[in-house]
Amino acid sequence: MLISEVARRSGVSVRMLRHYDALGLVSPDTRTSSSYRDYSEADVRRLFHVESLRAFGLSLAEVKKALDDPTFSPPTLMDRLVSKTRERIAADNELLANLTRLQSAAPADWDDALRIIALLRAIESDSGYHRQRAALSRDDKVALPAETLAEKLLAEDELNVAGALRWALAQSGGGIPTLSRGLESSDPLVRRRAVVALAELDDPAATSLLLQVLDDPDVDVRDRAALAVAARGRCEPIAALAQMVAEGRRDVEASERLGELADVGMPAEEIVTALRQAVDDVSTDATRGREARLRMAQALAEIDGDSARTALAALAGDDDRTVAATAAVVLHQR
Repeated sequence: MLISEVARRSGVSVRMLRHYDALGLVSPDTRTSSSYRDYSEADVRRLFHVESLRAFGLSLAEVKKALDDPTFSPPTLMDRLVSKTRERIAADNELLANLTRLQSAAPADWDDALRIIALLRAIESDSGYHRQRAALSRDDKVALPAETLAEKLLAEDELNVAGALRWALAQSGGGIPTLSRGLESSDPLVRRRAVVALAELDDPAATSLLLQVLDDPDVDVRDRAALAVAARGRCEPIAALAQMVAEGRRDVEASERLGELADVGMPAEEIVTALRQAVDDVSTDATRGREARLRMAQALAEIDGDSARTALAALAGDDDRTVAATAAVVLHQR
């Protein structure tokens, strides 16, 4: 079969067929009387093998090795193709992410676009100093997109950089969709970063997300969420705050939040009942129970009303002298 006929039937150009011949990929062994290439069925079959392997992304050199090396096995080829494809997808995804960030920044002209590109490169730097400067770089025209700030914050290990990112995110007032995805992460560190960032956003959507993690399996996540929600005057975390007091986790902050909730009209009786229940839950251990009652007496100092005074009076008669004395002092101060 002459080269023109092979080109017509295979869809491979004459020029490419000659190139394959020069590389030794598909080289007809016979020639016509006029010295034209004469392709046999085996040559055509090899040509289709070449085209198939090229379609999978192999270079011509790799194709030649695959076809000529008897030790080159299909599993080896598949492993290499999968690895190369993953690398290409990762590179494409990174490019797409960068283009999306640039698009969301909505540069007005090329000067703005170049400045944003510089900021995007800096926020990706291995240097914490450069990342921090990029986060703090804001002017009237150019700033990093909120979603980019949120994405970087969720992955940031350095405290100073994370603080700068949270500040920039709070200034932007955005990033909530990305932070929401952070709350769904299997990594508790990511969820903690998301909660801390949401706590600094004055947005009803941020409050709604914080409410959703009051029962998070990570104790630090739910404690931070409870403190943040209570600071916004919401009563949902009362039981969680009472538990924090009883168990000695951020108990001073939790006591202050309970006092603030009582000040804004939340029923003091409900707060005192939650404290009593939380203390009872840990009192099966004598030492923990004593410490919990002591913290409860201190927390009750933040709460006005008859129910708090009644609870303090009961604690003033506690078998433990330190607990009783602390409760008595609080009652006297009232």
